[in-house]
Parts: sequence; structure tokens; C-alpha cells
Amino acid sequence: MINTEQLNIEGKRSGSGFVCHKERLVGALSRATAERTMLFDSETTIGKRGFLSYLKALAGGNMVKVIPANGSASGLQANGKGLKVVCGNHQSYITDGAWLKDKMPLTFCQVRVSPSYAVMPNLGGNELAEALSRVLPFTDADDARPVLQCIKAVQKDGKLTLTATDGFTLGEISLDFEAGEAEALINRDDVKGLIPALRKAKRVKVSFDQKPDSDNGGLLAKSLIVDTELIKYSLASQEGSYPDYDRVFPSDFIATASFDTKEAVKACQSLLAIWFDDETKGLFRPLSLTVADNKVTIEAKEDRGSMVVSAETSGEARVAVAGNYLLKALRACGGIAEMKLASSKSPIVFTVDGYRCLVMPMNLPESKTVAEAEAIANEREAKAETQPEKKAEGKPKRKGKGKARQHEVEPEEVTETEEEREPVAVS
Repeated sequence: MINTEQLNIEGKRSGSGFVCHKERLVGALSRATAERTMLFDSETTIGKRGFLSYLKALAGGNMVKVIPANGSASGLQANGKGLKVVCGNHQSYITDGAWLKDKMPLTFCQVRVSPSYAVMPNLGGNELAEALSRVLPFTDADDARPVLQCIKAVQKDGKLTLTATDGFTLGEISLDFEAGEAEALINRDDVKGLIPALRKAKRVKVSFDQKPDSDNGGLLAKSLIVDTELIKYSLASQEGSYPDYDRVFPSDFIATASFDTKEAVKACQSLLAIWFDDETKGLFRPLSLTVADNKVTIEAKEDRGSMVVSAETSGEARVAVAGNYLLKALRACGGIAEMKLASSKSPIVFTVDGYRCLVMPMNLPESKTVAEAEAIANEREAKAETQPEKKAEGKPKRKGKGKARQHEVEPEEVTETEEEREPVAVS
């Protein structure tokens, strides 16, 4: 299914063409994410970026009139398709297919003009843009996993839940929404262009649509519809099954910490910059997190450095995580966030104001100091265990009655049989 956008321009119809304010048309085209623009009921298609640049440079007046060329521009194109643009004393002709390139994506925005266009909003433009921007970093960039390249949008229980995961990290946010049940998988590339357009929108209405797809054997094709005062975006849903991520979230936690994520980001960046003799890429290096005594201690491997972040804590736990995953989660949370730990092998959970994030842990790195201390302790234990056996190898010497009685009350230290045991004189 091809993504299409409908540009809702306020203006007047002029035959098969239209008359509108030039800045209104420029504003709508600048928010469109599609690469191709269709006019006159799809009779003419031109490149959006080229058409937008042309309109911005157009001089002559504030109003623009766009009508079919109808072959009036002789010699421009054999089939006569194209458009005629009039702006004050300026007049020009644009051929059908202008500014189109061979590798240009098959995404379309269709210009439609009406006296007025009203949108009954159910979400704020900035609210939706912020929510999408917080989950977008968790999508996978690998084309081999198309489902994980998508953001999952689910309408259920009066909430609109947006989820994204790359298999190692996950971000999820829920917004208050209208009643109903529906879902769609929207590709990350479609969302990237939508976010800046939503920040400029005054009114936003989000809905889900299902209709037969003639290109897919008549099966139902799902779409996410985002309607603004200038553009109606129709984002096609990706086919596939999204992972059942709810069962990955731990239910019981042994330690929690509430701290400033901005302070933690600075600490992580300084610790990751310490390593200069490691083949591991900078951001992929592991960091250890220790929660205890109203602080979160972040450490680099092999005792190369550590930093302490003040926090409100309960319980104690230690876990290791890749630096790039941790930074991604901290930046997505922003401000004061709560970190929850179940064990050193369980996922790390971050929560803040209806947003939750999950990061998979790594094996705890063992520092040289810890390894040396454990080796010394093991050596001492081994000596302590073998020492009684060495004393029992020979026959006990009679240096006094006290020693003889000691051997009588501690037979477990003597390995000789009754026949081999030497008699002891008792007075």
C-alpha cells in the first residue's frame, strides 16, 4: 500500500483549477512528507520539493492561480498535461512529471481546495510529536527486520499506546485517547517526516482505517490517519506480527532509584571516554550500575573510573549494561526518572509520567582488583583445608599429657587405624 497525503487548502475553485493564498499553499507543501504532488484529481504529478522551491521564489503577488495547462504551453509536452501558474503579472507553465527522479519514493500528496476545512481534534499536535520522538530511537535500522523498524500504535481502553523496540531496548508511552480498539505498525521513515509537521499543526485528529487493498488480493489494508488543518496523512500499516513484549517486563524488583537522568548522562559520557586502549567502540563499552545508600554508582570496567549520582533509593542491586543502550534510555526519559532492578540478569526498567523504557543487561565485568582478591582468598582457603591432613601424615609425638589428651578428644584429625595407633601412657 502506497502512503498518500491530502493537502486541505482553503481557497476557491476555478474550473478544474483553484485560487488560494500563496503562503497557505507553501505552508502545506512544506509540511508534507511525500515526495510527489498530485493535482487536478491526479491528472498531473510533479516533484514536491521542486514545486515548493518554485512557489517560494515566485514573485508578483500574494494570491496564486493554478489551472491545467490544457496544451496551451505549446511544445512543452506531447500529451498536453501540466499546469499553468498565474501570480499577479507572472505566468508560467510546468509540465507533467517535472522535478521527478527515477529513484524518488512512491509517496504522494494530493492538493484539494475547499472554502473551509475543520478538524475536530482528539490529541494535541505537540503532544503526539513528543510521544513519537520518545519512542522513535528504539526502532531498528536493520532492513532485515522490517517489523522492528516500525512503531506499534494501539488504541485500547481509552489509551493510545505507542511502542518501539530493536530487540535490546524498548520504549513505550501511553496517551489519553477516545474509546475503541485498533492497531497499526508504522514504519520509522514515515514517522520521521511526520514529527516536525505535527509540531507546527494547531489541531490533530488521529484515527485508524481499514479498507480493501486491490494490490493485495482484496485483503483489508490498515492505515493510521493523522488529520491536521492543512494535511491529512494516511500512513500504511506494515504486515507482520509484533513481539509479545509485555512478558519481558519484570514484575518483582529488589531495588529502585529515582535520580536526574541529565546528570547520569554526563556521568556515562565521561566514563565511556576514559577507555583509549580498547577495540570496543566507545558507546558500546559496558558500564556497571550499583544502587545503594541513596546513590547510584556508575563504574567503568577494571576500576578505570566511577561517578556517583545522588538518588532516592530502596534496596540494593548491581547490574551491567552497554553504554549506548543506557544513554538511549536516559535521554528518552529526560528529567527525574525511576530505575527498577530485579536482578543482575533481568532487564532494567525506567519509568516517568506514563512512559516506560526497558534495557537488556550484560554480564557484569570483573575488575582486576576483584579477581586478585578472590584468587588470594581461594588460595588461603585451600591452604587451610590441606593443613590438618599434613599433620596427620606422621605419628603423633608425645610431648606431654596435654597433647595426648588432645589427640584422644579429636580423633577426626588422626587418619591411622586402631592397629597403627601408638599407645599413649595415662597417669
